[in-house]
Amino acid sequence: MSGVPILKLDRITKTFPGVVANENVSFEVGQGEIHALLGENGAGKSTLVKMIYGVQKPDSGEMSFMGEPFAPSKPSEARAKGIGMVFQHFLLFEALTVYENIVLGLSAAEAKTGDLRQRIIDVSTTYGLKVDPDRLVGTLSVGERQRIEIVRCLLSEPKLLIMDEPTSVLTPQEVSVLFQTLRRLASEGCSILYISHKLEEIRALCSKATVLRGGKLVGSCDPRQETAKSLAEMMIGATLNKPVRQLPAPGEIRLKVQELFMESEEQFGVDLENITMAVRAGEILGIAGVAGNGQTELMEALIGERACRFGRQIQLDGVDIGTQGPRERRARGMCFAPEERLGHAAVPGMALWENTLLSAGKTNDLARGGLISLFNANRFATKVVDDLKVKTASVKSAARSLSGGNLQKFIMGREIMQNPKVLIASQPTWGVDAGAAAAIHGILIDLAKGGTAVVIISQDLDELFTISTRISVIAGGYLFPSQPTEELTVEKLGLAMGGRAKEVDAAKHAANAETAGA
Repeated sequence: MSGVPILKLDRITKTFPGVVANENVSFEVGQGEIHALLGENGAGKSTLVKMIYGVQKPDSGEMSFMGEPFAPSKPSEARAKGIGMVFQHFLLFEALTVYENIVLGLSAAEAKTGDLRQRIIDVSTTYGLKVDPDRLVGTLSVGERQRIEIVRCLLSEPKLLIMDEPTSVLTPQEVSVLFQTLRRLASEGCSILYISHKLEEIRALCSKATVLRGGKLVGSCDPRQETAKSLAEMMIGATLNKPVRQLPAPGEIRLKVQELFMESEEQFGVDLENITMAVRAGEILGIAGVAGNGQTELMEALIGERACRFGRQIQLDGVDIGTQGPRERRARGMCFAPEERLGHAAVPGMALWENTLLSAGKTNDLARGGLISLFNANRFATKVVDDLKVKTASVKSAARSLSGGNLQKFIMGREIMQNPKVLIASQPTWGVDAGAAAAIHGILIDLAKGGTAVVIISQDLDELFTISTRISVIAGGYLFPSQPTEELTVEKLGLAMGGRAKEVDAAKHAANAETAGA
């Protein structure tokens, strides 16, 4: 079997109404190979992976696994053959233990094989993914939760492991541990199909890459012999022009937060502790942190979804707005793009033009005196689609019909094009390809040049280093004092993101001193 590819796809085609997701895609993954699957948003990566894992069926074409015909009709059939998958969004129940979550993800036969609790300990120890079977998932960090997903797959001894954006919520140190684990698995013969928009990671980890564009195979390469720029250009089929952060001297303080304490309303949420910061006109403040360290609570406080105890705790251009809601803050010139796309930033069943009314109704004259201007709403939505190159049949398409990356582009465009005084965005390029990310970054920089104060909450350190003038870290609900981007390193931020006790204590002392002197 050594010369037989573990997985082979031959002329795979899959269509949906009005869309060709995959067209005659053929490639193979060798045994023990770490193989990247690259492509811009809407290129067909997710559809292809779903067919391999049995979530969807191809319309035509053939697949083979370990030299035998392979056509799974459901994920359990793919798992039975030896295929495991770690999804971008963890499928875990916070109120259950690690052991209980793992049991739920195994077949009855797998769960009854030997002492499962001891097997969990043995596998996690062997691969450097230490987990405690009896810990409640809700008490774990995001990195620890990802270990559960991987351990659950490894208990089935997979021959092929599919990973979808596995490092999007990890610190640099956790990424390093993950890569060590993946390299060890590959050395033991397990093949890995790796999907990521982080091209430097692809270059560091993978020995081969298959590139999709518009549902078609456009090439393959050894990413180790490429640059991140050449990989991105292969994906988008055009020259990639990265934005350059050249901002004028910052102006007056536009957004000020002082002595903000707020208890989380969620059982496993994080309380905010003495959040203090100021953002000036023309500045881009980046807030780094591992997911689950208070970003959600901070976003809710900044955009008014949770009112502060005192109005002075948040100020916009010197006016107290802490007790005001989202509508009042928007009326004063704030715009915001929350992390959750469907259900929070956009209504799934509403058309794109209808979704523009959610935040831009008044600012862009889309509605007046209780009446909607269909012409203005359609024109505004069309401009967002055109300028951000959103792939959609029309602005009448429902938000849920767009791929995650394309919906993200639409949401960001809707907020950016209102020319706000203050823009707050959480994960602005989450799941977005390199070309689209560069476009969004360029627009954010242009906004700052025009005098907007921009706050970006992101787990993508490359993004923050690209566009931020200053960077803070949030860990355990505490916001570290910001530092100029030029004075920071990835390693330094990674330590703070991990919530090291010494780092947090030192930061609290510094912030208390800063608050006392304010």
